[in-house]
Amino acid sequence: MAILIPASFGRFTVPSRAQVRMRVSASANQSTFRRDSVDWVKETSSFFEEDKRPIMLFDGVCNLCNGGVKFVKDHDRNRSIRFEALQSETGKKLLMRSGRAPDDISSVVLVEKDRSYIKSEAVLKIMNYIDLPFPQLAFFIQFAPLFVRDFLYENVANNRYAMFGRSDSCEI
Repeated sequence: MAILIPASFGRFTVPSRAQVRMRVSASANQSTFRRDSVDWVKETSSFFEEDKRPIMLFDGVCNLCNGGVKFVKDHDRNRSIRFEALQSETGKKLLMRSGRAPDDISSVVLVEKDRSYIKSEAVLKIMNYIDLPFPQLAFFIQFAPLFVRDFLYENVANNRYAMFGRSDSCEI
């Protein structure tokens, strides 16, 4: 169970080793990714040793998500964000590091060295990394209550395949 920071921040910290070991995995990938015997923070620490940039996890077969990744790449002149599909082995490990099930593709996740962001908070944090005017726009959007932002996010996320379709493979 992840340690929650006040809802106004909408982010959570990386779970402790004891918390990760205590979880019971109901995932279909239980044989590949065992929560009870692996320290996922330690297991994935190499992802941030040489390259400190955060990693954006996205649904690799979702047309909306692939469009979002292309948009971020086009507006990130400094190349401050790395990308990984949620369905990849690395993506699954980073999901576990973030306290989520390895098969959970319900949200974009932004993984930084010390914490992770999900849903609307991930989108706002990503906006802070890309070029103007998006950091300023994120500043104003953050004043909308988290439950409202996440409600809107979830409605789009839950209907993304119906509205935008899906592709056979990850385009990135």
